[in-house]
Amino acid sequence: SVLVAGGITVSVVAFFFTIKFLFELAARIVSFLQHEDRERRGERTIYDYVRGNYLDPRSCKISWDWKDPYEVGHSMAFRVHLFYKNGQPFPAHRPVGLRIHICHVELAIDIPVTQEVLQEPDSNVVKVAFTVRRAGRYEITVKLGGLNVAFSPYYKVFQPGMVVPSKTKIVCHFSTLVLTCGQQHTLQIVPRDEYDNPTSNSVSLIDEHNYSLSIHELGPQEEESSDIFFEKSVVSNRQTCEVFFRLTLHSRGCFHACISYQNQPISNGDFDIIVLSENEKNIVDRNVSTSGVSIYFEAYLYDAPSYTNTQWQFPPTHLSSSQRRPSTATEDEDEDSPSDSQTTEKVKKPKKVYCYVSPKQFSVKEFYLKIIPWRLFTFRVCPGTKFSYLGPDPVHKLLTLVVDDGIQPPVELSCKERNILAATFIRSLHKNIGGSETFQDKVNFFQRELRQVHMKRPHSKVTLKVSRHCLLESSFKATRNFSVSDWSKNFEVIFQDEEALDWGGPRREWFELICKALFDTTNQLFIRFSDNNQALV
Repeated sequence: SVLVAGGITVSVVAFFFTIKFLFELAARIVSFLQHEDRERRGERTIYDYVRGNYLDPRSCKISWDWKDPYEVGHSMAFRVHLFYKNGQPFPAHRPVGLRIHICHVELAIDIPVTQEVLQEPDSNVVKVAFTVRRAGRYEITVKLGGLNVAFSPYYKVFQPGMVVPSKTKIVCHFSTLVLTCGQQHTLQIVPRDEYDNPTSNSVSLIDEHNYSLSIHELGPQEEESSDIFFEKSVVSNRQTCEVFFRLTLHSRGCFHACISYQNQPISNGDFDIIVLSENEKNIVDRNVSTSGVSIYFEAYLYDAPSYTNTQWQFPPTHLSSSQRRPSTATEDEDEDSPSDSQTTEKVKKPKKVYCYVSPKQFSVKEFYLKIIPWRLFTFRVCPGTKFSYLGPDPVHKLLTLVVDDGIQPPVELSCKERNILAATFIRSLHKNIGGSETFQDKVNFFQRELRQVHMKRPHSKVTLKVSRHCLLESSFKATRNFSVSDWSKNFEVIFQDEEALDWGGPRREWFELICKALFDTTNQLFIRFSDNNQALV
C-alpha cells in the first residue's frame, strides 16, 4: 500500500509539471506568433519553435563602425547581425520587419536612415547608414517585429566639428559700437562649426591665439594705422563654447575694426567704432535720455543731389507725400517748408543746415530768414539708415558724415560735433531695437515689448463690423476713433450680411484679408520698384 501511495504521488506531481510545461510552451508560442511577421506566420510551426529555427531579436547583435565620441557631418554606419534562436545566421534578404529610428534627445530631430543587405559571406548583416549635423546625444532604436534588438535603445554622442570663421558670430552685436576712450568693452563670441553648432574644438592647444583684431581710422586714407593705441585680451570658456573679447581704445575718433579667426574674418566681425571722450559720452547720454525732444546740430550740406536726377526717382504724387511727412518729435519738426520741390541744380558750395535727431527720425533742415524751417531730408532711425565717416571737408575743415538709407540719395554733411551727432543716432537706434541688430534678438525684443504693453491694457472685447466688399475702407472707419486701449483689446469681427460667431475664425480671416489689402499696390499705399510683390516701398 505504501508503494502504491508513493506511485500515485509521483504520478500527480509529474502530471502537474507536464501541465505547467504545456502552458508555458503555449504562452511562448502565442507571443512568438504575435511578433512574427504576418507574411511568414503560415510558414512557422511548433516544431520550428522547439528547434529554435526562428529569428530571435534577443539573439541578434549590433556592431558600430565608429568609436565614441565622433564629429558631426560624417556618414556614419552600424551593422545589425541577424541570427536564429539556435545561433545560426539568418538570411537578411528575407523580409524581417527591421525598424530603425534615430532621434536627437534634446531637439527631437529625426534622422533619415538607409538600409543595405550585405552579400556573402555576410548575408545575415544589414548595414544602416545615416548622417547627423546637429551635435548632441542621440537615441538609436533597433526593433524586429516590434521587439527591441539586443540592448536597444542605444545612446550615442556626436560632438561638434572644428571652428569655422564664416559661421562664428558675435552675440548681441551692432554694426557700429559707441565706446568711451580708455574704458574696456567686452564682445561675446560664439565659435561655431560648419553646421552651426557651438564648438570649442580647435587645431591649436591655446585657441585664444587664433583670434586677432585689426583697426584703422575712418577718413580719407583707408589704411591701417600704427598710431591707434588699443588693448585687447581674449578669454575662452570651453565648457560653454564662448569666447570673451575685451577691447580698450585710447584714441578718440571713428574707426573700422575687423575680428578674425586664423586670419579669416568671422561672420559679423566687421564693424565701426565711435570712441568718445568722457565729456562727449555724458552729452550723448543726456541726448538719448531726453525722450520726445529733438537734439539739433549745426552742419554744412555738400552736393545735395536732386530727386529728379537720381535713379531712386518716385512718381510726383509719392514724392510730395514723402517729403511732407511731419515729425512727431517737436513742434519745430511739425513745421514744413513752403515749397517741397528740390532744385535741379547741385549745390556747388556748402549750405548751412541744422540736423535734428529724435528717437524716431533724423532730419536735415535749413531756415529762411532764420525763422522759416524748410525740411530737406528725413531719415528713419532704423538699421537701414547707414552712416559713412569721412575726413575733413575742403572748405570748413570739419569732419564729414554721409547718410544713406538705400532709398533716398546719399546726403553728405560736415559737422563740428560729428561724432556726438553720430553717437546720438546710434544710441537711439540701440534703444529702439533692444540692444542688438540680429533678427532673432529684434523679434524677441518686439515680443517682450508687446507683452508688456498688452499686460497694462484691458483685455475686454471690442466689436468690428466690416464689409467684405470694401474691406479696407470699412475697417478704417471702424477703427479710426480707436484709442491705444482699444487697440489692445480682443477684436470680435463681424462681416456684414454674414451670420457667424467669432470664436477666432472670422478674426483670423480679417487679419489675413486686411494684410493683403494693405500691401496690394492697387490701393496705392505701396508701389513696386520691381516686377514682383517682394519689392514694395
